[in-house]
Amino acid sequence: MQLTQFTPEHHAFRESLKSFVQKEITPFVDEWEKKNEIDRDIWKKMGDMGYLGLIYPEQYGGLDLDFFYSLIFCEELSQCYSGGFTISALVIQYMSAPYLLKYGSEELKEKYLSKVIAGDLVSAVAITEPGAGSDVQRIKTTAIRDGDYFIVNGSKTFITNGYYGDFFVTAVKTRPELGARGISLLLIDRHAAGVTANKIEKMGWHASDTAELGFNEVRVPVSHLIGEEGQGFRYLMGGLQLERLTAAIHSVATAESAIQYTLAYIKERSAFDKQLKDIQVIRHRMSQIMAEVETVKAYVYHCCALQNEGKYAVKECSIAKLQASELAIKVVNTCLQFFGGYGFTEDYKIARLYRDVRVGNIIGGTSEIMLEILSKIFIDGVDYNRG
Repeated sequence: MQLTQFTPEHHAFRESLKSFVQKEITPFVDEWEKKNEIDRDIWKKMGDMGYLGLIYPEQYGGLDLDFFYSLIFCEELSQCYSGGFTISALVIQYMSAPYLLKYGSEELKEKYLSKVIAGDLVSAVAITEPGAGSDVQRIKTTAIRDGDYFIVNGSKTFITNGYYGDFFVTAVKTRPELGARGISLLLIDRHAAGVTANKIEKMGWHASDTAELGFNEVRVPVSHLIGEEGQGFRYLMGGLQLERLTAAIHSVATAESAIQYTLAYIKERSAFDKQLKDIQVIRHRMSQIMAEVETVKAYVYHCCALQNEGKYAVKECSIAKLQASELAIKVVNTCLQFFGGYGFTEDYKIARLYRDVRVGNIIGGTSEIMLEILSKIFIDGVDYNRG
């Protein structure tokens, strides 16, 4: 297993980002959670600091840094006690805009990608549909060519940044009769004629806007095609590894934030004439989950090293996503128990973490999908890396 060696520059970046989160994000999280909306000013502030362009080339305003900066970015943002804010930021940099970088035309990169990196535009990725979640091949949204335009009809759901965002990297079928080979990616402006968006009321992630999208005879310029027509399914499958890895980092960091929050609580709270931290059952259960987090974190770091080397690690990222998301749910559930009745109130942030963490084994491919991918690798001998 590869071990991550952070440089002095990495540590300096972490301290700078930590200070930024404590000053510009954490004080406003409660407000964003209550109004179900993130102030757009924060994206501009993050863009000015270079935080939205860590993995992007300098020619588009990025910093072109190694992936360990992104690892730190995911970890530190996950300490703000708002999964909603963190996922919105991760969707922008790691789950939507990368398709523009890899496959978009120079025109799209200049018009959209550079503005995302600057914090002027908010991006989203629109894949999931009411009848097609993990089974991407079965999407029904169509984009039929009509001269210099595609005419888009269909719907999407569970789209993070779908309500307040500016554009969607959208999976559509340009040749419906070809199945997966007929899937393409289109950039669709949020406010184009025929586009509608409705907020979804969620159990958690209250700060982020999650939307149902409708496309009714939406005219999208052919120039908004991302990459080659009919290659969308391949592009999406390639992008999922980065999505799952960042989700795994977020899960581990969320578990760590819950542990630190709980440690502070059990050191100040007393029962039966002693501090909670001195009660053996609590000490042992806390130590157990902390040991488990350390173990999974080491594996996630191993996957980050593979990502940094440019390796297409389907097996490793699937394992990381599976184990980290399931463990985070277990950890936060365990921590909440030590708060007793207070853990069930909004007076303590552990309640928000409990709501937010539950979606971790659903997004980016459910645990069941991860297990089926791993079954194909371990049992059926499928080689996704070669494929």
